[in-house]
Order: sequence, then C-alpha cells, then structure tokens
Amino acid sequence: MSMINSLRAAVRPHRRRTEADGFGALDGRAVSAVVDCAVYRDGKRYGETCSPREAAQRVRQGKETGAGSFSWIGLHEPTATEFEGIAQRFGLHPLAVEDAVHAHQRPKVERYDDVLFAVFKTIRYVEHDQLTPTSEVVETGELMVFVGPDFVITVRHGGHNSLHELRHRLETDPDGSGLLGRGPSAVLHAIADQVVDNYLLVADRLQNDVDEIEYDVFANKGGRGADVGRLYQLKREVLEFKRAVAPLLRPMQQLSEPVQRLVDPNIQKYFRDVADHLARVIEQVHAFDELLNSLLQANLAQVSVAQNEDMRKITAWAAIFAVPTMITGVYGMNFENMPELKSQYGYPVVLGGIVLICIGMYRGFRRNGWL
Repeated sequence: MSMINSLRAAVRPHRRRTEADGFGALDGRAVSAVVDCAVYRDGKRYGETCSPREAAQRVRQGKETGAGSFSWIGLHEPTATEFEGIAQRFGLHPLAVEDAVHAHQRPKVERYDDVLFAVFKTIRYVEHDQLTPTSEVVETGELMVFVGPDFVITVRHGGHNSLHELRHRLETDPDGSGLLGRGPSAVLHAIADQVVDNYLLVADRLQNDVDEIEYDVFANKGGRGADVGRLYQLKREVLEFKRAVAPLLRPMQQLSEPVQRLVDPNIQKYFRDVADHLARVIEQVHAFDELLNSLLQANLAQVSVAQNEDMRKITAWAAIFAVPTMITGVYGMNFENMPELKSQYGYPVVLGGIVLICIGMYRGFRRNGWL
C-alpha cells in the first residue's frame, strides 16, 4: 500500500500548499483525494461543495450564530501528505490517522478523547458465470470514519462502495434530512447501515454458490464428488467474508449502549437495528463455513469410498485371473507322471473347468457387490 501511495503521489500534478491551512489546496480547490466536502445546518446542505478549510470556517461561523452545523469531508485513498493538514485541523489522533492512511485494519470502533474512529470492511460480490478454482467471489475494501462533535471525515479504500449515493439520499430524502439534523452520529449510523445492508446482499448471493457446490458434491458422478479446487476456493472466499463481518458485531452493540456518550441518544436505537442485521449476516456466514467444512469431509469420504470400490474390483478380477494362471502353470511344469497327460479329452476338460470356475467366481463377486 505504501508503494501504491508513493506512485500515486508521483504521478499527480504538483500542488502548491499554503502553510496557513495545510490542506494541499490549489487555487481554493481541494486535493484530488477529497471527493466531496460540505457543511450541513439543521439537516440541510449549506452552500456548495467547498474545501476542508472553508468547511471548518463555515462550521465555526454557524456556532457563533447559534446554528447547529457540522462538516462532512469524504476522501478516497489519501496519502499521508494529503491527510496531514486535515488531521491537524480537526485534531485527529496520530494512531487513527496512520490506520486510515495505510488501511488493512481489523473492523473496530475506538475512542480518542471526543472523537470516534470506526473501521468497516466493505464487501462486493464479484459476478461470475461459473465458479472455478481461481474465481474471486467477494472483493473487500475499507471504510474509515472519524466522528467528532462537529465533523465527519470518511476515508475510503477500494474501488467500490462509494458514499456518493448515500450522501445524496440523506440530503434529498425527508427522513434522511431528519437524520442529518441529529448531527455527525447520524451520518455514522447511515454509513454503518449501508455497509451492513451490502453484507446482506452478498450473503444472499453467496447462498447460491454454496447451494451449487452442495449439489455438485452429492450429484451422481460415479462417486467421485465435486471438484475440490472449486470447493476450497469458495471456502477461502467465505473465510474472507467472515473476517470482515465477525469483529464488527461488538462495536455496533457498544454504539447502541447508553454509556456511549459520543452518540446521540436518539440515534443509539438505530444502531441496535444495525447490530441485529449484522448478527443475522454473521449467523449466515458461520452456517456457510460449517456447511463447506461438512462438504469437504463428504467429498473426501466419497473419494475414499470410490478408491475402495476400485480396489475391490481390481482384487476380484485378480482372483478370477489367478485360476487359469495357476492351472496352466501347474501343467506347464513338464513332468512325465502328471494326470490326464495321455487323455484324449484332457485339454478341453481343463479349459472347460477353468471357464466354469471363473464364471462361478465372477457371479459370486457380482452377488457380493465387488464387481
């Protein structure tokens, strides 16, 4: 990730930075890492898109006039240099800033003084015509959210799960406007709700893949089972999904508890609903994991049974061919005093005896299920 950030910084045009704001602005415009920045007063968007510096000034002016307002700054994969000025302006903790820049964090919610720092793993289902041993089923990204008394800063890593539609829905929908009027914690809830809703959609799509693998394992394929490569690949993808959702349940429950003073009490009940949906997803993912474990064991058992059946068939045929081999071997010893050597019908009698014995053995093996 550090190498990618370095390459990104190298190919971007040089930007003139002012020591006064430290936001990396060029002619009053935000750096390319800032995808949107706005101020909200009483649940409505105040003014047009602005730079982070202007957003901080507008919030300060709103406090002076007694209007409740907060800023929402959205960034996409910022470098440490691009994020430095924003972190200083809003007093973000260095440890949280480092996590937000470098990503690859475990889902969590941490508190730094009067700022909440939340990390979400975003999941996208990757469409595929047929599951193969190399198919990518789920694609993960990361979404970090800083929530302060009068600001929300979102940092997104990955090419999916954009917050543009969510922001637009909150700004235009009457219910969304009501939530925005309750401050930054309402934005945190909306983001968490969207992330968990995406989990539900991905879980439903994964159900189809698991059902397909289950059918293949138990379908009539000569007892050979399914392609173990496809089965193992799906299990790896389910484990990736599991690592994204399982650690998030306890933080969502904590946000709904009364002891969490940084969250509006009117918003906490909404977090309980998010936690309930997340618990449902976790149960589904655990069920997928357990079912795939069982399918792996069933597939292994089918392969073992098939190998045993092959060995029994080989043994049965070897026993049948042992009869003529033994008899012809005895008469091939060329002793003079051997029975039936002078008999006119000795040769056909021996051949007939061999055929009858082999037929009897074949019918016995067939009756016992060996052939």
